[in-house]
Amino acid sequence: MLKKINWKLIFYCLTWIVCVSGLVVLMSFISIKKNAQKCTDMKVLLPGNNNFIERDEVDRILLENNGSLVGRNLDEINIHKLENVLKANPFIEYAKVYADMNGIIHVDIRQRKPLIRIINMANVNFYIDENGFKIPMSDNYTAHVLVANGLIDEDFSGKVDTLSSQLARDLFRTAQFIRRDTLWNDQVEQLFVSLKGDIEIVPRVGDHKIILGTADSLETKFRNLLVFYKKAIPKVGWDAYKTINLKYANQIIGEKNIIDSAAVALAQIKQAADSTLLTKKDSTLN
Repeated sequence: MLKKINWKLIFYCLTWIVCVSGLVVLMSFISIKKNAQKCTDMKVLLPGNNNFIERDEVDRILLENNGSLVGRNLDEINIHKLENVLKANPFIEYAKVYADMNGIIHVDIRQRKPLIRIINMANVNFYIDENGFKIPMSDNYTAHVLVANGLIDEDFSGKVDTLSSQLARDLFRTAQFIRRDTLWNDQVEQLFVSLKGDIEIVPRVGDHKIILGTADSLETKFRNLLVFYKKAIPKVGWDAYKTINLKYANQIIGEKNIIDSAAVALAQIKQAADSTLLTKKDSTLN
């Protein structure tokens, strides 16, 4: 009879019961200690130097929604409420609030990172962050990011929201692509949406505009542009072209600037006349 008893199973069950009982006792002890523990300090982790929201603003939000925390019993402080209040701020992407055994309340915050600034047709300014959400401008900090304006009909209610138009999603994808490449991140100064609805690139170097069209085939379009810059521009100069059209992924259409020869000749004659007049004035003074 005794041989049929699974002593190994009984041992495991007893061990499990002892462990669970010990854990329950430990958690009860921690709970009792926590209820008696007062908040001794508050530490806010706010990474980064370019902040839409500062430490003073975090303190103000917490104070307005739960009063002063230091000196109060931890069981009187609604941690989840504090988290939700912080997450409601449009510039905060993530917030975690917790208390340790020493009575210190920790507040960990991750801010939203803007990718592109949009100026729509109604002259309303807002950002699109790295996750594709619309967020408002800040009174504390202006992000140095790519700017897009022109015929942009994407509306903004002032609250964090998703993108509603294909054009806005194309601008977002284009900004993502440009940000990832150091060459284009340095070369592209601005995005502009024309009356035809095409996305155009305003470069930092060169007096020309680049017609991108949509955000389709971005890798191919920018690869073609790089080839054009390397092979065509060195032969004719940066200001030889008025437009560089990349709308069609398999070809580049360049429209050259038309040089008015009569205007150039007139300018040269005027310059020569001015220099002659200046020479006569100098001789008269002498």
